[in-house]
Amino acid sequence: MIVRAYPQTRMRRLRKHPWLRRLTQEHQVQTSDLILPIFVHDEAQSQSIASLPGVSRHSIDNCVRLCEQACALGITAVALFPAVASDKKDALGSEALRDDNLIARTIVAIRERRLDLGIICDCALDPYTDHSHDGVLQTDGDVDNDATIIQLTKQALALANAGADVIAPSDMMDGRIGAIRQALDSAGHQSVSILSYTAKYASRFYGPFRDAVGADGLTQARYPHQKSNKKTYQMHPANRLEARHIALQHLHEGADCLMVKPAMNYLDVVLDLVQETQAPVFAYQVSGEYAMLVHYAERMQLSTAEVLQESLLACKRAGARAVLTYGALDVAHALANPTIDC
Repeated sequence: MIVRAYPQTRMRRLRKHPWLRRLTQEHQVQTSDLILPIFVHDEAQSQSIASLPGVSRHSIDNCVRLCEQACALGITAVALFPAVASDKKDALGSEALRDDNLIARTIVAIRERRLDLGIICDCALDPYTDHSHDGVLQTDGDVDNDATIIQLTKQALALANAGADVIAPSDMMDGRIGAIRQALDSAGHQSVSILSYTAKYASRFYGPFRDAVGADGLTQARYPHQKSNKKTYQMHPANRLEARHIALQHLHEGADCLMVKPAMNYLDVVLDLVQETQAPVFAYQVSGEYAMLVHYAERMQLSTAEVLQESLLACKRAGARAVLTYGALDVAHALANPTIDC
C-alpha cells in the first residue's frame, strides 16, 4: 500500500470546488437507479396515508398518471402493492389468485399507455389474508410453508398473465423461488424475471406499509394460536451469514435478482450479497425508514430530497444496483434540477 504523506498530499485539494467534487466522487444516484413503490386501491379517489408522509393509496387511473410521471422523469420501474378491501380478504388470500383482481387490472391499464417502464409485482398473500400473514395458517397458528407455495405459484401466474415484467416473492417461504420459476416456465413465461426478497428481516420498520395495505390482522387474533409477528419466516436481524446461504439457494432455484429489506440497517448484507454472488442486488428503503427521514428533514427544515439522496447514496456505495424508495419522484425531480452543492 502506498502511503501518501502530508504536506505533499493534501486530500482537501479534491474537495475545493463543486465541479471537482463531482468529478472525483466514487458513487452517484441516478434516476435509472430508482424504483417507485405504488399503493393501489379500488376506489375512485386517492387517499393519503397518515403514517407515510406524502404517500397515498391511488385509484387505478391515478396510478397510471403516476407511472407516466415516473417514466417522464427517467425512473426505471414501479412496484405495485394492493390495498384490498376487507370483504375480499380471507384465510387463504384467495383474491390474490384471481385473473381480474386489483393488481391485474392495474397492470393492464398501465400497459395500455405503452410506457417504457418496468412493472414489478409483489408476490405475497399478506395484503389478501384477513390474518395479515404471508401464507396459509396451520392449526398451531404458524404459516404452512408448502401449502403457501401452492398459492404463491398461482398468484405468480396470474400476475404474469396480466403482463407483469418481474415477479417479486416477498413471503420468505423456503422453496418458493424454484416452484415459481418452474410454474412460469411451464406456462410460457420464461422471459418474466424473478426478484427474490432474499434477505427480508423481521423488522420494526414495516409499520407504515402495513397501514397502507390495511394489514391489521396481526393484532386482531382472528384464528386460534395466531402469531402476532412474522419471526418464524422472516429473518432474525442478528443474522448475516444466513443471507448468503439463502442468496445462493435462490440463485440456484432461478432467481434473477436479489433483494435486501430493509436497507439502512442492513447495508452490510447488501455488500455481502454483492461480493458473494455477483448477482444484481436491490435494496428496499422501507416505509419506516422513509417516514423517519422525511420527519427528520421537516423537523430540521432540510430538503427532503437531499436527505433521501444521502441515504440512497449509502445503498449505492454498498453495491445496490437499484433502490426501492417512496421518495423516488422527489429524488428524480431533484436530480433533474440539481441544486445540491456537491
